[in-house]
Amino acid sequence: MGITNSNKQIDTTQISCDGSLKITLALAAAPDIASNPTDIVLVLDRSGSMAGSPLSNMKAGADTFIDIIDEATDGSQDGTIGSGSHIGIVSFAETAEENTPLITSVADLKSAVNGLTAGGSTNHADAFAKAMELFDPASSNAKVIVMFTDGKTTAGAPPAPVAAAARASGIIIYCIGLTGADGIDISVLNDWATDPDDSHVAVTPDDSELEELFADLAANISKPGATNIVIDELVNSDFVITSMVPPVKGTAEIINANSLQWKIPELGVSGNEGASLEFYIKHTGTDSGDKMVNASISYSDSEGNAVTFPSPSVEVSCSTVITPEGCPVPVNFSVEGCRDFAVVDLGDVYLEAQGRIVELNMTIKNVCPRKRVALAVILSEVDCHGTEHRRGLKTFSIPAHGASSCRDVLVKCIRFILPEDNAAPSTCSTDSSLCRTRNLKARIMAHYIDTDYDCCGSVI
Repeated sequence: MGITNSNKQIDTTQISCDGSLKITLALAAAPDIASNPTDIVLVLDRSGSMAGSPLSNMKAGADTFIDIIDEATDGSQDGTIGSGSHIGIVSFAETAEENTPLITSVADLKSAVNGLTAGGSTNHADAFAKAMELFDPASSNAKVIVMFTDGKTTAGAPPAPVAAAARASGIIIYCIGLTGADGIDISVLNDWATDPDDSHVAVTPDDSELEELFADLAANISKPGATNIVIDELVNSDFVITSMVPPVKGTAEIINANSLQWKIPELGVSGNEGASLEFYIKHTGTDSGDKMVNASISYSDSEGNAVTFPSPSVEVSCSTVITPEGCPVPVNFSVEGCRDFAVVDLGDVYLEAQGRIVELNMTIKNVCPRKRVALAVILSEVDCHGTEHRRGLKTFSIPAHGASSCRDVLVKCIRFILPEDNAAPSTCSTDSSLCRTRNLKARIMAHYIDTDYDCCGSVI
């Protein structure tokens, strides 16, 4: 069967500006169907949410799947599934229906698919149960269910136990998911599918890609597993690869901060087999938004399998960062060549800290767009008797941000100078060392500068 599924998943859909996430690449492969007769049941979702282009694209995908299996089994698209293999059609909404038994007629299979209409709720348990009924327990053929759905279970019993019973009986389950109106749960599809879960599930948010997903699965059935697999992954330039878990199959190495390579000598040559690779990336960019995780990913093997990996994205949230006090201006100087030493006059230097510098950061929560903020920080020091001593006041105007909604604003690097000669003793002892503990208190006040309020009778 060649590569029967390829997948790429991320463990979260939202991270902070410097956040990290885990990426899992997965493949599944199986031997050639021509020498390993296989009975395949296409289980197709025809619930109400499939109306319109999703149903049309699913039908096109199923027709393409049938054509490819037709040619794979006997070398030509002659209208008959050959070499002892069969295909059956089950469709489902609030209940499941056997549209065809396991047959070899391509015309009858396509007629059943193209006659489907959308309407009703979604009963996955009944769909799995009906698909299992099509298989002959006495047959030595490999048994495969290809479940396609676009939503969550809304009718019938819980489907997980039924899918588990199918797997326990030796049926291989693949799941193709379309992110529908009610949102598909990928973890549920993973639970239904044959292990390893992530190599038997493919999900797309775009129904125009359904034909490609069906075609990839069917086209690879004609290949005898896969050998000399090479996968080159290049992550988006906003991310860097931080670490990698050794793959369960083959070897992998991080080439540089943005790329890695995974090699697998053979997969699925003697039986159905899965492989996965986990690695971690960190966001190093400075702007927010929906970011594609990978820039590109390429696949090759000796059999010429056609493999398409999903392109997941993650929502990155970066707070607005303001630095009200910049670094000191440097003094530029040069030392001429062939000189063993140089005397440089750096000019006047004004002492800012004969002692210590306290640098404060804070986050102003939920600042609305286009409103400046007045910010004040009051610093005091507490002596051993609990008395507070003033150590400084700073006030700032924080510029307005232009985001579309209220957001947190990070204010960084507010500095206070604490000379040692006026340090308040933290303990009532004679300790006067420069390294003694200093106990401080900071009070912060903030309010909007820009307001639409006018006091009665006033003119502003």
